Amino acid sequence: MIRSGTAALLAALVLFAAYFGNVAMGAAGLGAPLGDVPEMLTLLAAAIAFVAGVLAREATAAQSKNIEPSREDTA
Repeated sequence: MIRSGTAALLAALVLFAAYFGNVAMGAAGLGAPLGDVPEMLTLLAAAIAFVAGVLAREATAAQSKNIEPSREDTA
């Protein structure tokens, strides 16, 4: 069975690999296939997918240990 958050973490890996490949191609002088804005959106999507995957895994770990996620009291 696939653990919770695995799909999001795999998506983050693929998106970051696309971003890294684009930057590497541009640095090598081969011409980057993505422009500035699509490159930024790719990195943003990778970061969002990574955070979603980590939060999903943290929630699963907290449920399996019967521990509530930490919350700071603001009152």
